[in-house]
Amino acid sequence: MGIASVTIDAARPRSPDAHLLKWGDAAQLFLPDGSQLFDIDEALAEALGGALQSRDGGIALKKLLAGLDILPVPDRCSGVPEDRRVRALSLAVAQSCNLGCSYCYAQGGAFGSAPKGMSLETARAAIDLMLSETGPGERANLAFLGGEPLIGRDVIHEATNYAARRASERGIKLSFSITTNGTLVGERDIELFDKHGFAVTVSLDGIGATHDRQRSFKGGRGSYARILERIAPLVERTHRCQVSARVTVTPRNLGLPTMLDELISLGFDSVGFSPMLSAPDAENEMQHNHLVEMLEQMMACGRVFEARTIDGERYPFLNLLNGLREIHRGTHRPYPCGAGAGYLGVSADGELAACHRFIDAPEGAMGNLADGVDRVRQTAWLEARHVHEQPGCQSCWARYLCSGGCHHETLSRGRPACDFIRGWLHYVIGAYGHLARARPDFISQLAR
Repeated sequence: MGIASVTIDAARPRSPDAHLLKWGDAAQLFLPDGSQLFDIDEALAEALGGALQSRDGGIALKKLLAGLDILPVPDRCSGVPEDRRVRALSLAVAQSCNLGCSYCYAQGGAFGSAPKGMSLETARAAIDLMLSETGPGERANLAFLGGEPLIGRDVIHEATNYAARRASERGIKLSFSITTNGTLVGERDIELFDKHGFAVTVSLDGIGATHDRQRSFKGGRGSYARILERIAPLVERTHRCQVSARVTVTPRNLGLPTMLDELISLGFDSVGFSPMLSAPDAENEMQHNHLVEMLEQMMACGRVFEARTIDGERYPFLNLLNGLREIHRGTHRPYPCGAGAGYLGVSADGELAACHRFIDAPEGAMGNLADGVDRVRQTAWLEARHVHEQPGCQSCWARYLCSGGCHHETLSRGRPACDFIRGWLHYVIGAYGHLARARPDFISQLAR
């Protein structure tokens, strides 16, 4: 049995009230309520292990936990959020793309319809909606997506300058982000990203031929060389923006450790991996055996991160870094993201959606710019998508960290990745404990 399979078995839910982790001579207790983490001694670990294996309906565990000096945590996950003001938007400025990725959830960037682009008037109306619901001193984020958003370059530039000016007038702290395939990035774009401190995410699915197999131009020509040419000036210059690489992992590019090192060597500020769980065809979707292999390789990347961090080096493996931050902050949430609440997607036609992945999808419709947010649909969405309403989540110790998983993926395919997600979180918690002992100064920086 491989390390990933052992980890998956150790991470299986044995109680909704607690999770026990053992790492050599160290042990940890994780409590879902409040996402509290404790280092515990061997005697308590043995007692907890016995209670978790007991078939008494959790009575022994509840008695054991009640005897510990742990302060109760107020319930932060009951009901839907009262504050539903829109403070983050993604604009589908170009519902078209110059690449032909077979796994694209947007079906070639057009979301199943004819290619179209957003007008500047629509972009401004969306920005006005967001800023009207954001108060002075509060933060908001404007994201540009597609398709390939830089097909709508002029709208991006004009909308960014408009949003920055209006936010400044209202005293709003506005940030910008863009997700791009990198093939169209030009000097003018780099200047805009730098001036406004964009978070730039470049989609890359490997090195050379590995990437080209998944992300070719529509004519079949590989895109890797073109992307490196276009993004080199972006990652090489000293800039205010952060440039990350995002890898979509399918059964065809499972070579993560080498890929991570090579992408880091290209100069990206961070590199992250995301499994393809819902694609137009099953061939591109990760099955259980693929996810087990991915977990094995993710943990291998994580062990390099731990070793490099202990040696005082920076190793920007985004999945682990984000996981460590979540554990350190005690992340405890009823939804996996702000989709349908404080964050909405806007189609090229001005229709509002629960997020960018629900553009032109009836199940995620949230109104339109002309009439505003449909609060009735929004309430129904939030009630239905709450983690307490998701099958299987109530019995899982990771429910307030995972929060039920991506809405689009679960509605499209269910939850094929629960073992993978729990296994990864189990590993992250152990890595947190290891680094807390070896590099407490590093852990203290996670709160920043």
